[in-house]
Amino acid sequence: MRQLGYYNGRVGELSEMMIPMNDRVCWFGDGVYEAAMARNGVIFAEDEHVDRFFNSASMLEIDMPVTKPELKALLADLIARMDTGNLMVYCQVTRGGGPRMHCFPEGPSNLWVTLTPKELNPATAPVALITAEDTRFLHCNIKTLNLIPSVMANERAKRAGAYECVLYRPGGRVTECSHSNVHILRDGVFRTAPLDNLILPGIARAHLIRACGKLGIPVREEPFTLEELRSADEIITSSSTNICVRANQLDGQPAGMKRQELFDALHEEVYREYFEATGGMDVMS
Repeated sequence: MRQLGYYNGRVGELSEMMIPMNDRVCWFGDGVYEAAMARNGVIFAEDEHVDRFFNSASMLEIDMPVTKPELKALLADLIARMDTGNLMVYCQVTRGGGPRMHCFPEGPSNLWVTLTPKELNPATAPVALITAEDTRFLHCNIKTLNLIPSVMANERAKRAGAYECVLYRPGGRVTECSHSNVHILRDGVFRTAPLDNLILPGIARAHLIRACGKLGIPVREEPFTLEELRSADEIITSSSTNICVRANQLDGQPAGMKRQELFDALHEEVYREYFEATGGMDVMS
């Protein structure tokens, strides 16, 4: 199967899958999601992704229709049906279906899964970033389906010829990007926003922090400002599909690119972990 869709027990080619119009995703975007990479049929950091998926659902009081072991078994079965084991694995759960009303409906939630072929290769070329005020709500730590501000910010980056849009709150505090976390290296220290309600607890972010520990790079999980971003030695974005990306431009001006050895060490360590965990280092050769 080239692209697979799953909805409440039904499985088929993604382009042929149908969902009821009364699923609350249609009315309200009422649900949460999770996305991970798989290589050789192995989902990287699977336990971390499953835990975050269940935690997001819990914070929105959505009852999961499966247990964690059941979800992992389902994903393994679906991956085995695919033509390739190198995939984007996407899951979402919505708060069931029913007539359009704002209060919670009775009945079970709806589980979706999609599998699409995707390769994860180490990105080495630096990218351009832009900045914009963060107009999202105050629950950014929950991986909800309500992503319109992020969609608009990413489209703004695309139209500017940039890779990502870095978001900041009034007062200049940098939060994250439209679909990535953002970090800086400054004076030999890896700095990243704290895990509060203004950022998603990124799994790639956590792996970068662990890599810093292995490499002896100090880490500070505290807010940093737009001005500190502009003057940083390195600017790094991270996501599950692009674990460690370096920026060389911010709002059309040169930025970062001052600590090649530190960036190279971090980049090598996180991708070494990824390839070793998913079947070996052959792609790195």
